[in-house]
Amino acid sequence: MPTATLTIPAAARRLVPAAALLGAIALVVLVGPLLVPHAPESQSIAERLRPPTAAHPLGTDGFGRDVLARLLAGGRVSLAVGLLSMAVAVSVGVLVGALSGYLGGATDAALMRLTELVMVFPTFFLIILVVASFGGSLPLLVLVIGLTSWPVGARILRGEVLRTRDQDFVTAARAIGATGARILARHVLVNVVSVVIVSATIRVGTNILIEAGLSYLGLGVQPPLASWGNMVADGARVIRTDWWLTAIPAVAIFVTVLGFNLLGEGLRDLFDPRERRVRVAGRRAAMHGSAA
Repeated sequence: MPTATLTIPAAARRLVPAAALLGAIALVVLVGPLLVPHAPESQSIAERLRPPTAAHPLGTDGFGRDVLARLLAGGRVSLAVGLLSMAVAVSVGVLVGALSGYLGGATDAALMRLTELVMVFPTFFLIILVVASFGGSLPLLVLVIGLTSWPVGARILRGEVLRTRDQDFVTAARAIGATGARILARHVLVNVVSVVIVSATIRVGTNILIEAGLSYLGLGVQPPLASWGNMVADGARVIRTDWWLTAIPAVAIFVTVLGFNLLGEGLRDLFDPRERRVRVAGRRAAMHGSAA
């Protein structure tokens, strides 16, 4: 008898490495601190700037703190800021984009003017201004990063809602007396949720970079609490002699952001095969052009 075979889409296969990478990072930063014998804030001036040894696999920093312990603790902070600020940005973006696209008219015009007003300001400098004025606490970082990064997602979602709100199934739901709130929640948003997921996934990596940049400038997570950004800043002071103090957290940032970007790209290909075909056709045209 012929045996049935499970066909996995190419896009889904490309998701596996990114998901495995991010899963491994999450597992390490969550479980790792329980296995490391050193506390991330524990200082020992006698052991400062030691190279990697058996006792300190990634060496020690300028205060004698174990780099591995701080890398794992900093990973928790950086991932928490990235994920929580993404949740804030997605919540605001979905609310604004959905109401703007579905209601249209004056509501659409007002919400889009608000969105454009937020987009006009240089986001990073606006964040610096707020954090420098009120401090770099974790809740404030999450809020300010989230509340300045929602406009792009809102505009994308608005376009999808505009495209969906006049479809036949929405018209049918309206004809049988469904309320606007029910139509928006049960028929429109359900059909554009893939756009939200892709945008949110890529947003996490961007927010991690923003937090790292703020911490590098001394405006983000404040010592003795570790984050990958302030670890890079601490290592930059001795980069000529102890380069690994900067390289290790920098590589962690790069790999994590790359993982979220690859996951977002894979999800976009999985949810929207048409866009995948367009990109493949574009690459083939470029290859033929270069060969000619």
